[in-house]
Amino acid sequence: MLTRLAGRLASSSPFFLHPGWGQEPLRRWTSATGFQGEEGGFLLWGWAFLIFHLGRGSAQIPGGNPLMDWVDLLLVAARVVGVFALLVVLTIVNIWLERKIVADMQNRVGPARAGPWGILQTLADGVKLFFKEQVTPRKVDLGAYLLAPFLAVVPAFLIFMMVPLGPGLEVAGRQVPLQGADLNIGILFILAMSSMAVYAVVLAGWSSGSKYPLLGGVRATAQAISYEAAMGLAMVAVVMFSATAPGAESGTLSLAEIVERQSGNWSGTVAFLDPVLSLIPRWYVFPQVVAFVIFFLSAVAETNRAPFDLVEAEQELVGGFHTEYSGIRFAMFFLAEYINILSMCAIAATLFFGGWNGPTWEGVMPGWISAILPVVWLMLKSYVLVVAFFWIRATLPRLRYDQLMSLGWKRLIPASMLWLVVSTVVIGFRQFGLPFIG
Repeated sequence: MLTRLAGRLASSSPFFLHPGWGQEPLRRWTSATGFQGEEGGFLLWGWAFLIFHLGRGSAQIPGGNPLMDWVDLLLVAARVVGVFALLVVLTIVNIWLERKIVADMQNRVGPARAGPWGILQTLADGVKLFFKEQVTPRKVDLGAYLLAPFLAVVPAFLIFMMVPLGPGLEVAGRQVPLQGADLNIGILFILAMSSMAVYAVVLAGWSSGSKYPLLGGVRATAQAISYEAAMGLAMVAVVMFSATAPGAESGTLSLAEIVERQSGNWSGTVAFLDPVLSLIPRWYVFPQVVAFVIFFLSAVAETNRAPFDLVEAEQELVGGFHTEYSGIRFAMFFLAEYINILSMCAIAATLFFGGWNGPTWEGVMPGWISAILPVVWLMLKSYVLVVAFFWIRATLPRLRYDQLMSLGWKRLIPASMLWLVVSTVVIGFRQFGLPFIG
């Protein structure tokens, strides 16, 4: 019954409706993909199960107590819904913030009419896009055309679920992590999902039946291959360096563990510099500054932001890969782009700037303030990088395609490989010890 209901919801959803389809809005969808109404329901339930299972895997479920199991399931559902709601709110804020920053740099006012300081302008634009007509070109490959917006949003959402927002809270007698899913292979999962997001751009460009989106999709493929390798190598350097933390026996792929290993300061690292190092937080950005620069540049390219926005260059490709999209389908691509920006900045803050680590003033502040301060510290660090994203967009011109490829293959990838070798040598010295290295 639930599957049949999901199938009917899918067949009546505004994402699949088109004014010219008459009384059978799902006919072209089923002919293109082979999914009937009930099978479409299985597809929807499959996505729901995937997201739900990721969160459930990190919950502490005591055996043999069905009531406790349901409590855990409710906590997992609350975490997933909370992450989604947080992303929607922060996306609205990010779009408004970008428009204000760019307007200020161009000596303009920016959004100023909807709400105080124009902060409701993004919400008004979203409502407008939701109710706009969705025009579907005649020559599209309908299955891929409809699937592409979902392939853009779902991986972006799943990437942010890996970000640990805080050390966790005690709810109903159990420790609940402030994280959508605490996977012990979190970094591998992030790299896999960022690769999946490329398929959304490729499918959108190929299925639109137009030359401009197709060129945008081809550019996206080459750009992702060029910069994801450098970003992955920069993350590997951090994973290896995390093995040097006090008490650590090996590196870790869990983002939460990487944050925990950045607590404290650098005292005890170099004996004669202890008075100075005891004042410096144990953030990995200090020993891994080259990896951070490589990661940040690669993240800007991975999110297709200026000056690496050749995927949607207006002067060359009209609107790029989403030229033929309108209404809520276009809004989904827009949402995915800003979720990816926030996710990459939060991951950078987690890997290089200590994540949620910061003063909580326990015993001085009320308990609830000390509980939310880790989230505040992570958001502050993330938004410093978000502003840097917007600053770059407002100041730097777009690169030519040959410059884009040259930077990726001739600069970032060799630099990341060389830095990985240097990090390996330094870690080896730290593991075996030197007279002045603890």
